[in-house]
Amino acid sequence: MNDRPRARRPAPPATSSQAGSIRPTLSLSVRIQAKSWRALAGLRGLIDAATDAAIAVSPVKPLDGAELSLLLTDDRRIRIVNRDWRGFDKATNVLSFPAAPPDRIANSPALGDIVLAYETVAREAGTEAKTIEDHLSHLVIHGLLHLLGEDHETDADADRMEALEIAALATLGIADPYADLQPLEETPVLSKAS
Repeated sequence: MNDRPRARRPAPPATSSQAGSIRPTLSLSVRIQAKSWRALAGLRGLIDAATDAAIAVSPVKPLDGAELSLLLTDDRRIRIVNRDWRGFDKATNVLSFPAAPPDRIANSPALGDIVLAYETVAREAGTEAKTIEDHLSHLVIHGLLHLLGEDHETDADADRMEALEIAALATLGIADPYADLQPLEETPVLSKAS
């Protein structure tokens, strides 16, 4: 076995087909660090479908063959990553680490890393009455959209990102995860006249 680091080959130049209807294919590396993830049937297929759906709706298209790394871990480990890289000493469902700034991501040979924590994802799925598979698909889409330059720092950005997520999930036959979070229309209160 050779322990020398491998040189990263540059990505092929963008072609005109990327601007059309042909979607780029990612070089996706999935590492399972927490055994709980292995219990999900068809895990790789779910992840592949979610990444394809995110790319389909994203206004920014990555280079064909761009590298994406996905780490499936647990709450203990994601808490350490969240603390060390973001300054938040708590577990979270998904973290995204872009390999390039948003204005250069379309030409980058690497998109970045997405990290997901099993316990948090499973707990949220149960609380929100979703399957863990559907919630995982949503969070992969969410994480990849972050890597492709989307954010939710302002209300307008959040609305835009949610609309992209909803569109991507619809292509997978997954219901709008924000539907129950929408404010109900106020019904006028009728008072009895005395």
